[in-house]
Amino acid sequence: MTGIAVNNLRKLDLNLLVTLDVLLAELNVTRAAERLNFSQPSVSVHLAKLRDVLGDPLLLPGPRGMRATARAEALREPLRQALEALEQAVAPARPFDPAQATQTWRIAATDYAESTIVLPALQGLRTAAPGTRLAVVEAVPPRIAKQAEQGEIDLGFHTSEDAPAGLRRRVLFAERYVLAGRADHPRLKRRPTLAQFSKLEHVIVSPDGGGFAGVTDQVLARAGLTRRVVLSVPHFLFMISALANSDLVAMVPARLVRDNAALRVVESPVEVPGYEMAMLWHERSHRDPAHQWLRAHIAGSV
Repeated sequence: MTGIAVNNLRKLDLNLLVTLDVLLAELNVTRAAERLNFSQPSVSVHLAKLRDVLGDPLLLPGPRGMRATARAEALREPLRQALEALEQAVAPARPFDPAQATQTWRIAATDYAESTIVLPALQGLRTAAPGTRLAVVEAVPPRIAKQAEQGEIDLGFHTSEDAPAGLRRRVLFAERYVLAGRADHPRLKRRPTLAQFSKLEHVIVSPDGGGFAGVTDQVLARAGLTRRVVLSVPHFLFMISALANSDLVAMVPARLVRDNAALRVVESPVEVPGYEMAMLWHERSHRDPAHQWLRAHIAGSV
């Protein structure tokens, strides 16, 4: 845009452009004033300003009112389209109708969040909004805030305590740890003692890869105790399969293993602090009706 064009735009305000649009439609100052609910002198003042800014008389006396100049005729359709686009841009957001929606939503989730948050919400989402699509992408905690800011994801799920700063959040539930092993595990017929617990062979999920210590080991260390961690895996899905097909045990989030007939779940002899799971999103999406509906649906499903 040239400097001359910028200067001309600075001289124009929206009222002038609306007045010009109505004048071009009516070709009559009196009728234009009635439509705009302005006085006739006010419309005449607007027309004088428009002539000055645009360097063209725009409307000339005619046999039946006024007639548009060539410049005004050239402005008629682009001006109407611009004002309609502006009206649409500033119009109140329409209520979201999930039955008619065609959005593609992108959610960042770990395999834990997939199982405990996304999966419980999935059937209701497909029923209520059958025309939508859902893409679940791997959650990388250091990237969630940037992905949300740039619109690459609509939602992310993370523990509330360690959630990235700068995002809106809603706590979905509080989680606790339990001890799990295969359904017929000979050492889990009842709650083991602390000594028995320490001798069991444990599997641990290490999101960073290859770690053999977690929050349980931190609690044990404060009591001067250790346990036998013999397997480290990056995902909960493999951990559950390993539990169901071996004598390994694991401290697992309770929601992950509830109603799993292949596993036996007992209370642990060591009290490990739980955590809160939160839904995260950026301010840019906070007031969007479709986004509000999606958040409410997920929160009501867990």
